[in-house]
Amino acid sequence: MKAETAPRRWLLAFLPLVLLAALLAVIVWSGPADAIRGNGYPPIERLTFQRVTLEPGAIVATLLNDGPDAVSIAQVQVDDAFWTFTTDKGQQLGHLGRTTLRVPYPWVEGETHVLRVLTSTGTPFDHEIAVAVETPTVSMRFLGVFTLIGLYVGVLPVAIGLLWFPFLARLSARGMDFLLALTIGLLAFLLVDGAMEGLEVSNLLPESFQGGVLFVLAAAGAYLLLEWVSGQLKSRRTGRGGWVLAVMIAVGIGLHNFGEGLAIGSAFALGEATLGTLLIIGFTLHNTTEGLAIVAPLARERQRVPLRDLITLGLIGGVPTIGGAWLGGFVYSPIWSVLFLAVGVGAIAQVIVQIARQVGREKSDVRAFASTPVMAGLVAGFAVMYVTGMLVG
Repeated sequence: MKAETAPRRWLLAFLPLVLLAALLAVIVWSGPADAIRGNGYPPIERLTFQRVTLEPGAIVATLLNDGPDAVSIAQVQVDDAFWTFTTDKGQQLGHLGRTTLRVPYPWVEGETHVLRVLTSTGTPFDHEIAVAVETPTVSMRFLGVFTLIGLYVGVLPVAIGLLWFPFLARLSARGMDFLLALTIGLLAFLLVDGAMEGLEVSNLLPESFQGGVLFVLAAAGAYLLLEWVSGQLKSRRTGRGGWVLAVMIAVGIGLHNFGEGLAIGSAFALGEATLGTLLIIGFTLHNTTEGLAIVAPLARERQRVPLRDLITLGLIGGVPTIGGAWLGGFVYSPIWSVLFLAVGVGAIAQVIVQIARQVGREKSDVRAFASTPVMAGLVAGFAVMYVTGMLVG
C-alpha cells in the first residue's frame, strides 16, 4: 500500500474537528433551545459573589454570571438602602461574564452589612459581610505578618517534629512497625480531613465550574503525577528508598499545609480574627506530628542523615504554609482552595500507598496489617490527629 504523505495525515486528523466546529456554529446560530422556550419562560439568572473586599469608604465586589442567560445589574442596596455604583466591565453579563462592582459606602468597622444586587428582572442576590474590617492589601506589613503566621503554623512545628528522628532511629523492629503504621494513621486523617474540606469548598464554586468533578480529577491527577515522580526518584536514588519516601511525604504534607495557609489567610481577610487565631494555635499543635511522619521512613533505614537533608525536608513540608497564607489573605478564591486541597489529597493518598507497599512487602503478607504493633500504630496515629484537630474547630 502506498505510504501516506504528512499533509494527508494531518488533513484526516483535523477534518472531524472542522466538521464539529461547523456543527457547533449551526447550533449556536439556530438557537434550538430559544425556539423551544419562546417568550413564555423567564430567564435563568444566577449571580455569584466571587470576592468582596472593604476599602476605606467603599465596598468592592467581584460578580460572576453562573447562569445560562445574560444578566443585567440594575440596582445595588446596602443595608436595605439603594446606593450608586460603578462597574469595570459594564452591567450586562453574559454566561460566565465577570465584573467588579464598586459601591461608595461608609461602612462601620466591626458592624454587619448586607450587600444586595438586583437584576433588571428584580431578582435579588445577597452577600453578608459578617464583620466589617478593611481587607488586607499587598504591603510589607501584611506580607511580614502572613509570613510570620506561616512560620508559626507550618515551618516551626514541622521542624520540631523532625527532632524526634534520633529517638526513632533507636527503635526496635516492632517499634518501627508501630512507627510506620502511626505514619499511615496520621496521613489517613489528613486525607479524610482534606477530602471533606475540599468537597465542602467545592460546593461554594459556581455550578458551571463543577466543583466536585474538579476536586476528584485534580486529586487523581496529583496521585498519578506523584507516582511517576516517585518512580523517577527511585531509579536515580538506588539504595535510598527511605529518602525518596520521606521526600514524597514532605511534598504531600506541604501541599496540605498550603491549604491550611489558605484557610488562615482568608479568615483574616474576611475579618474573622478570632477564627484566624484559633486556627493558628490548632494548626501549630496539629502540624508537629507531621514532622514525625516525614522522618519515619528515614529512621527505619537506620542510616545517618545529614542535617541539611532534614532541613530540606522541613522546608518542603512547612514553607508552603506561607504561600497559602499570602494567597488566602490577598487574592483568595474558592477555586484555588479546591485545587490545592485536591492536589494535597492526591499527594497524601499516594504516600499512604507507598508506605503500605513497604509494610506489606516486608511481611510478604497482607495479614501483616493485622499485627498488634501495626494496628496499635494505625489507631494511635488517627487518634493523635483527631485530638489535636479538635483545637482547629
